[in-house]
Order: sequence, then C-alpha cells, then structure tokens
Amino acid sequence: MEAAGQTTAQGSSQRRTLVIMAKAPRMGTVKTRLSPGLPSPAVLSLYRCLLEDTVALAKSVTSVDVAVMCREPDKKELADLLGNTVEIVTQEGEGLAAGLTSVFRYFTATRRQRVIAFNSDSPHLAPSVLEKAFEILGAHDVVVGPTHDGGYYLVGANASHPTLFGNDGLGTSSALDRLLARANLLGLSAGFTEPFYDIDVANDLIRLAAELQFAPARAPRTAAWCQEWEQALAQMRQGAGKL
Repeated sequence: MEAAGQTTAQGSSQRRTLVIMAKAPRMGTVKTRLSPGLPSPAVLSLYRCLLEDTVALAKSVTSVDVAVMCREPDKKELADLLGNTVEIVTQEGEGLAAGLTSVFRYFTATRRQRVIAFNSDSPHLAPSVLEKAFEILGAHDVVVGPTHDGGYYLVGANASHPTLFGNDGLGTSSALDRLLARANLLGLSAGFTEPFYDIDVANDLIRLAAELQFAPARAPRTAAWCQEWEQALAQMRQGAGKL
C-alpha cells in the first residue's frame, strides 16, 4: 500500500525508493552537538524543520516512492508530525547500522529495485544529486554520498547486503572507509555522488543559514527557523570566529 503523496515509478524496469532515516524530535536525542550553542526548544524546532524540508525534497523527485525508517518507539510521533504523506517503517534492531540494514531488507524483499537511504538533515541537497544517485545504481551495486568529515550522507543499493553495515565507525571520520572496505569484501562495486555536508555541528548550521539567506526556497521551513533564531545564530558565529 502506498501512502498519500507518494509517486510511483511508472513504466520503469526498476522501482525507485527514497528512504529518510529519522528520529522523533525529542530532547536530548536529536542534534545533540548543536545543544551547547542553542536552547533546547530551538534544537527541537530546527530538527522538525530539517525533517519536514527533507521530506519535501524527497517528494519533489519525480517517479519515486518516499518512506521514513525509524525505531518503533518513534513511529507514532513521526506519524503525527508528518501525517499521511509518507510511509513510515520501523527498523529491526537498534542503532543506525540496524536501521540501514532494515531499509534494504524491507524494500528489496519482494522485488529488485533501486533504494537510496539518506539523512533527515539534508533539505539543502539538490534534487539532481538524488537523481544522479539512482542513475549510478544502474551501473554499480552501491552508491555512496561522501561527507567532508569522512562519513556519508547517502547510501543506496539494488539489493540487501546484511553485512554491509556495521556499528563500528558509524558517526566517525572512518565511517566511509569502513563502509567501502566491507563493500570490497563483498565484491560490490561502488559509485559516488558529489561530496556534501550534513548538519552536525555549529559550523555546519552557520554554513546552511548563509546559503538559505540567498536561496530560502531550497528549505523554506529551515530558512524561516534561521530568521526566527537569528540572534542565537549570531552568537554561534561569534563563538566560531565567523564575524
């Protein structure tokens, strides 16, 4: 069954699915590395804006199904936040590695298809990058979007590979290298989208706010948040030496 607001890849040989890895916006569980510079209500509000804008980004890509993967305790809260706009699927096991493994197990269980999982804090990503990732899966087993800090903001595959993801190194500067090493051991070919950044620390948020100042339509909810919390952002810039 498809949720309202989804678009299906009609007439294509392989179905295409975008899956957003998300959490319920709860205190102390989301964007914790931004907490030292922002009040807790601002952090929670920011995460909601990032998530809703990321869902809108995914839905702007033509001929795809859009879903959210989360932990079971987060499902109801995310359903209340997002409404009946995307399918929400609960992962098996705990942690990001289990979530990513669940994505490909669930969405490739009944048929071969191109599946891409990406972060819930990526509303500033160009839709063309997601389109390119699907194209890369036409020639490779795996597609990866590297971040500048050694991680990855996007990963896609045509099939489930249960040992591709491991908890070791996730969220660290070695995450990408470890993923590629496991892909190599499995004999999987990998292609890459362009390097990008996600919103983890103060400098990331400062950079995003500067970009949205000139192009607010890329992520309108997040751009509005930046205006609302401009004073807090100004203090973050001063603390980061960005005068």
